[in-house]
Amino acid sequence: MDHLQRKLRDLESTMIQQGILDDQFSQLQKLQDDSSPDFVYEVITLFFADSDKLLNNMSHALGQKDVNFKQIDAYAHQQKGSSASVGAAKVTNICAAFRSFCEAKNLEGKLCNPH
Repeated sequence: MDHLQRKLRDLESTMIQQGILDDQFSQLQKLQDDSSPDFVYEVITLFFADSDKLLNNMSHALGQKDVNFKQIDAYAHQQKGSSASVGAAKVTNICAAFRSFCEAKNLEGKLCNPH
């Protein structure tokens, strides 16, 4: 068990170094104790369930003939907040970029070239 815990800590450290996770994930882990031994698992499970719904909603909204960028932005905003709360830094950053595409009504998601 000690070997697995060490491997898990190494993996978490690597994900933090790569910018996939941030310190918020460590803070979340500190909330777990003997009275709630599955706290992190439960929070992350809810995060993934909510993310699945939000991504499906965004996908459906993007497939509409008249794209409602305001609604898609609301979904991206919600995903950004959820991601930040669990320490999913990379997802948070992607959502921020996605929101800027919504603001620009940029359906292709490409950075605009000023030329």
